[in-house]
Amino acid sequence: MNDERQRINEIDEQIARLLQERAEMAHAIGRIKAEQDRPAYDPAREAEILRRMSETEGPLSGAALQSVFTEIISACRALEQPVHVAFLGPENTFSHQVVRKRFGSQAVAVPMPTVSEIFRAVEAEQAGAGVVPVENSTGGVIPETLDCLLDTGLSICAEAHIPVHICLLAPGTLAQVRTLYTHPQPLAQTRAWLREHLPAVEVKIVSSTVVAAQEAAVDPTGAALATAEAGEAAGVQVLAENIEDVPSNRTRFFVIAPQDARPTGRDKTSMVFATAHRAGSLHEALGVLSAHGLNLTLIQSRPMRGQPWQYVFFMDFEGHREEEAVQMALEELQGHCSLLKVLGSYPAETIVDNR
Repeated sequence: MNDERQRINEIDEQIARLLQERAEMAHAIGRIKAEQDRPAYDPAREAEILRRMSETEGPLSGAALQSVFTEIISACRALEQPVHVAFLGPENTFSHQVVRKRFGSQAVAVPMPTVSEIFRAVEAEQAGAGVVPVENSTGGVIPETLDCLLDTGLSICAEAHIPVHICLLAPGTLAQVRTLYTHPQPLAQTRAWLREHLPAVEVKIVSSTVVAAQEAAVDPTGAALATAEAGEAAGVQVLAENIEDVPSNRTRFFVIAPQDARPTGRDKTSMVFATAHRAGSLHEALGVLSAHGLNLTLIQSRPMRGQPWQYVFFMDFEGHREEEAVQMALEELQGHCSLLKVLGSYPAETIVDNR
């Protein structure tokens, strides 16, 4: 065993030296970026690194390697300039988890009370990027995010998916629970479990999972639906873990910033469009994408403000706006639309987390 430990020591020293060498190179790149007035956060480059590392063979999982390299990138990026990231606060929400997952511990997380204020913070350059929820795999899209994307001059530059693991938190026992504090999203995602275990509980809606945990902490007969991290911060125990009705439940987030990400070869593009108010117009518009071989991954309608019973359509498809096929499709699609706005092109996230 002593020989093995000695070898681990030697490897650790080698890793440390290589990390310092990497940091020196990152610092040099940071100076070049500053001279060229380019942002420190490069989502395409970071996606390429994480994707490549997650495909490395060995006993460590892809998720574990991504976590390690996210922190390495975060520390090196901080040598250039710490990135301020606005998110839907307070701390220990699912949005905060995405900031840590995407930007690492060296980013400055800036909590905001609403999605619209995240957009305003990035637009006003109070933050270099923002993290906003866009859809849940069981609960559907987040209307406020879609509405803000329609109005903003910012671009989607990255996406992130996180599994939704919900806990029941309480200061007492399950038998003592009379009041449940919850945000609407986790309530909708745990109805089957609640019907079985807390059928008569009084539900009180609050603004976030963190607030739910805080309310439960001061109510002897209270409980909360929240993350384990929120419970730890509020000082309440976990009575039940992973109580979500759909084990594969995930929430998807967008990272918004002043600029797009450059192409990586595995990208998505998001856009919003409106067609003429006549029969067949939506079918014709979608036919353009099909004709150019573009794979549609999401389409969602939203009411058009100020025009009753007319709609805009939000769409995601595979490909980058700089690719020739995408450019040709967008040019042809313009002729079928009264409104067409590309919201951003960004690396498609490779999901490797372990459940």
